[in-house]
Amino acid sequence: MAAKSTPKTKSDMAPLSLEGQTLGKYRILEPLGRGGMAQVYKAYHPQLDRYVAVKVLRSDLVEETEFLARFRREARAVAALRHANIVQIHDFDVQDDLYYMVMELLEGNTLKAHLNALRVRGESLPFGAAVRIFCDVLAGLAYAHGEGVIHRDLKPANIMLTRKGQAVLTDFGIAQIVGGTQYTVSGALMGTLSYMAPEQGRDGRCDARSDTYSLGIAIYEALTGRVPYDADTPLAILMKHINDPLPLPRSLNPEIPEALEAFVLKALAKQPEERFQSAAEMAEALRAGAGEAGIDIPDRIEQPQLAGNSGGSQVAVFSGSSRQEIADDAFASDDTDITFGRSRRSSAALLEQARSMLETARSDGRPGPVKVNQSVLAWVGTLVLGNMLMLWLSGIFGWELFGRLWPMEIVLVGLLLAGLMAALPNYWLIIPAGILLGNGYLLSFYALTGNWSYWTYLWPLEPILVGTVLILPFILHRDRVRGLWRARRLGLFLVILSIVVFFVSLIVGTIRSI
Repeated sequence: MAAKSTPKTKSDMAPLSLEGQTLGKYRILEPLGRGGMAQVYKAYHPQLDRYVAVKVLRSDLVEETEFLARFRREARAVAALRHANIVQIHDFDVQDDLYYMVMELLEGNTLKAHLNALRVRGESLPFGAAVRIFCDVLAGLAYAHGEGVIHRDLKPANIMLTRKGQAVLTDFGIAQIVGGTQYTVSGALMGTLSYMAPEQGRDGRCDARSDTYSLGIAIYEALTGRVPYDADTPLAILMKHINDPLPLPRSLNPEIPEALEAFVLKALAKQPEERFQSAAEMAEALRAGAGEAGIDIPDRIEQPQLAGNSGGSQVAVFSGSSRQEIADDAFASDDTDITFGRSRRSSAALLEQARSMLETARSDGRPGPVKVNQSVLAWVGTLVLGNMLMLWLSGIFGWELFGRLWPMEIVLVGLLLAGLMAALPNYWLIIPAGILLGNGYLLSFYALTGNWSYWTYLWPLEPILVGTVLILPFILHRDRVRGLWRARRLGLFLVILSIVVFFVSLIVGTIRSI
């Protein structure tokens, strides 16, 4: 590696373009693309008669030692990897304060650009092609994980589809060496928030299961045409990954086989221990799901033809130069966020705000405390108003009416619990809510009819009710994310049913008291 020259001022650093210049042994020919931390050029090595891609660290980051260390680590870690589905690093050097990395030049385009081209045309990626692409990616990822390298920024923009019919992983720019010194950037989140695992966004730490989550987001996008969590601010996206239930893939694309949906649900579990524990396990499950769905997996990936490239020739690109074709800026805004929050406030302050909110947020798909507080206030208010309405009617039509309506007190408390079950969501609340509401409905029936002797015939309903509400939470718990959705819907159903029963009881009780 060449020795570092005398430090220069910022004005003496990298020009806007390096075209025509020479870095070490490499003649810079043309720019290919720009990522979150580097500019990529096509270059030529005359001694080897080889074209390469040269990745040059952004000049405004050279003086920031944390990013410089990250760039150096990327080169050292990834240069040791040798796999057909991982971009090959040839060299790493520094010249005139320009830190650059030399890698193989891949001919093709990114998965992100291909998905966007399909989206613009109103088409979707065939399921067989999607399985082939992600099986290739998982093969490279499994190898990298075996070598102790975590990618930390998996997304379609970092997956190349080459003319050789392969999917190749690129940009291990924020890779973390497992077992090595923990590298963090003070006050900043590293990665792309739309694809970031909950634990990575929460405290900046991740492992192989964080990579499988990020890849699960990419698979979700390939199948549905969109990422599951989107918002106006980075912090809001981060919070959605941690709190919001996953929008079911088949609700966006009903043609997705159930086996692939189940695969995605497991890959995107909020808790790392509930996901695939390795890339190899994930690849095996993907193939099994494709087999169960009867999907034919092609032997190679067909090179996509993008807009403006209708001819037979291929365009050599790296890291998404076809971004210029994208009509929807928001769809393509997935650059690695290396300066999270700098534009409006210091990243340290923003991260501190996020972490303070996350300390009180649940990490299993349930909304945060603001929604819970709103729900409590709403249903406590309903309880108070319900009591006031019963007392008011009893004052008008006589206290005999309250003797018929008193079971509604139990129903109103059960309604409060059902509302909380829907807001959290929490399937365990079905036990107290179900027992209270079930008994409230039965007692209301006895009180309104005045026939308490019906208990002699209806008492078997009690053990059936208790047994059902005790078993149901365990069934919902087995369904993981789907169970949370079903708990929410069940809670809403019980709320609506309880409100209907309440007003029917008021009407019937009032009529019988007149």
